[in-house]
Amino acid sequence: MSIQVNSLIKKSLTSEAGAGATLLRLPVGAVLVAHGAQKLFGWFGGYGLEGTGQWMASQGFTPGYLMALLAGSAEFFGGIALILGLLTRPAAAVVAFTMAMAMTVHLPNGLFVSNNGYEYALTLFAAALALTALGGGSVSVDRLLSRSL
Repeated sequence: MSIQVNSLIKKSLTSEAGAGATLLRLPVGAVLVAHGAQKLFGWFGGYGLEGTGQWMASQGFTPGYLMALLAGSAEFFGGIALILGLLTRPAAAVVAFTMAMAMTVHLPNGLFVSNNGYEYALTLFAAALALTALGGGSVSVDRLLSRSL
């Protein structure tokens, strides 16, 4: 059993993506950290958990406070993980799911963000899906961890 678990962990951490994954991870991670900080802490002009929770409840994501906490945590901590290249695949998968949910809110407004559309969420969704497939790449904590297994 432990050999199977170690094999699964190693496969999750190993990446042949090279430095390209890092070039994608860093800006996407930074954007996610800032966006999550708006939800969690009210930084950068955000509404914090209370305000974001009220808005999420108005959009049908209830209980709003919990949904704000989950979405904000996925973005903030997922972004930190992506910047570090730490558990890149699982972090990116959680971010992709979160962005898929965000797209459902913005879908009725069309594509363009200028109309409160879903293009921003779609872009982050696509980047997160790519990182789920690629892994952390050659410059990542995942790479260091995979070498020690």
